[in-house]
Amino acid sequence: MNKITFALLGFLSIVSVAHAQKKKTSGAIQFENTIDPAAMASANGIQLTDQMKARMPSSSKTNFELLFTATNASYMPVEETEDSNGAGGGGGGMGRMMMRFGGGGGNREYYYNFADKSLTEVFDLNDTTYYMPSKLTLSTSGPISSFRTGGGNSNDTTRAKIAQAPKIEVVKTDSTKQILGFNCQQAIVRSTRAIKILDMDKNVVEETKIWYTNDLGFDFSPNPNMWTEGAVLAIEGRGNSSIAKSIEYRNVSGKDVTAPKKAKLITPEEYKTKMENMMKRFRQNRPAGGGQGRAFGIN
Repeated sequence: MNKITFALLGFLSIVSVAHAQKKKTSGAIQFENTIDPAAMASANGIQLTDQMKARMPSSSKTNFELLFTATNASYMPVEETEDSNGAGGGGGGMGRMMMRFGGGGGNREYYYNFADKSLTEVFDLNDTTYYMPSKLTLSTSGPISSFRTGGGNSNDTTRAKIAQAPKIEVVKTDSTKQILGFNCQQAIVRSTRAIKILDMDKNVVEETKIWYTNDLGFDFSPNPNMWTEGAVLAIEGRGNSSIAKSIEYRNVSGKDVTAPKKAKLITPEEYKTKMENMMKRFRQNRPAGGGQGRAFGIN
């Protein structure tokens, strides 16, 4: 009788462990993005007066959510809202409301396929929803390539001008820390750029810390252009950061991690051409003597 009891308890233990492991193959991770425009400008080699800083927007925070299953994942900005359908079938109270913005690309949805490590970007542009095949990578254009100054008088020597593509160096350190209970390792991405301001050459060195873990069993980054390996749970730069704040294991619907079918294919080359044409029209439509113009790149 005792043998039967022990055998039954052993079987139930195995089933329980298997169930727990299965449960942890899907869930949601909440990220918080923080942006400080003044700090980003300073990191980009731009000297700001107190008056200029006062006119710039203050730091802002945005919530993002990563939904993942054993095979796929999606990542997009969200806002807290009452969830009437159980947040994808698993309770949790954090409903997902995707926030798209037209015009220059705006916020995007990212869909990941773990099997072939592919990535699909989905976004609205001029009232059309596009999808663009992509991949996780380490951008060679630098961590703050999306922030740049220009426009107006091209002969203005008071503005920083990038002279050449930055030099990118990745340093994997021995530093580790716990994020959401996962062991994370640190990689530092060092970007060195030569810029010209006031007719003087200057090197701007910027470091971005990436904290990643291999414990989740899939590759991911809250910024697809800032990835070295594993699942990135924190990116810390000067003036901007993306940090995982919480994780909840729950059932996730397959449709929530699958790119929408009603979208039009656009290649990176076609997208680049559209962006260049939009910027060209923007410059042509600006009033004469437009003063101090600012241009913010698209992620």
